[in-house]
Amino acid sequence: MSVEATAVCVVIPCYNHAHFLGEAIASALAQTHGARRIVVVDDGSTDGTVEVATRYGVRCLRQPNRGLPAARNAGLSVADEPYVVFLDADDRLLPGALAAGVAALAPRPEAAFAVGRNRRIDVEGRPLPSPSRPRVDADHYTSLVRRCWITMPAAVTYRRSALLAVGGFDETFRHAEDYELYLRLTRRYPIVDHHEEVAEYRQHGDSLSRNAESMLVATLRGLRGHRPGRRATPEHRAAYRARENAVWYFDRLLDKIRADLRARRWRAAGHGLLVFGRHLPQHRAYALGRAQAPFRVAARVLTRA
Repeated sequence: MSVEATAVCVVIPCYNHAHFLGEAIASALAQTHGARRIVVVDDGSTDGTVEVATRYGVRCLRQPNRGLPAARNAGLSVADEPYVVFLDADDRLLPGALAAGVAALAPRPEAAFAVGRNRRIDVEGRPLPSPSRPRVDADHYTSLVRRCWITMPAAVTYRRSALLAVGGFDETFRHAEDYELYLRLTRRYPIVDHHEEVAEYRQHGDSLSRNAESMLVATLRGLRGHRPGRRATPEHRAAYRARENAVWYFDRLLDKIRADLRARRWRAAGHGLLVFGRHLPQHRAYALGRAQAPFRVAARVLTRA
């Protein structure tokens, strides 16, 4: 197989993460299967993003701040390689990441993407305990409706043609846009879980996934288009009833509401209760067991005030 046929573009969107960006670029440059193109997309940063990209000699696209999905699509628009990896500026690739993705996809021309595992690191890049996951060899679409077991974007190597066929990332999403894309792609194409460890996922307070309210709303919205139809399999119906990602964010929102109530942050607690109550009907299985929990906490706190 020719080098051209296995070429990879690494797209690194960056918004005010210049202090991490150098590590991300260095990890892309250190690949055993070299990236033919590395593109940093400066999404309206006000820090030294451009200077860091220039120092490493990689291309930097600049645009007004439009959000992560738009930044990724901007990088995709200048890629002409058959494979694309999206590396967030605060994360890192392991040296064999691109080689593993290409090796999994090259013999499977029908597959939209290949995915591996990741490990967690702290703000300083030190290892953190990382949960394991089983390998997923079949019915990837249904398994992802049940739970998004792909925990970071850089663990995925995409076939560029499949991305273009579905229109890339949905720029109307500000959160959970990667999950929404996985669902659209796996409904239409097979994928490959090669299960090799390929990336490091940095954990810090700025992570978008920590915003329980926004992530809950976006996750439920992304799943809405995957409600089982009349011809759905029993497995699909069961997965949609479970929707474990939404359950996880409902639980995190409950935790936040409890903390806000106990700290008498009334405005924040009220907003959380509003979001919780507004979206609860979208997950009937969850609603049956948890609907009254935050309101019971509120009543206890208010009676002690």
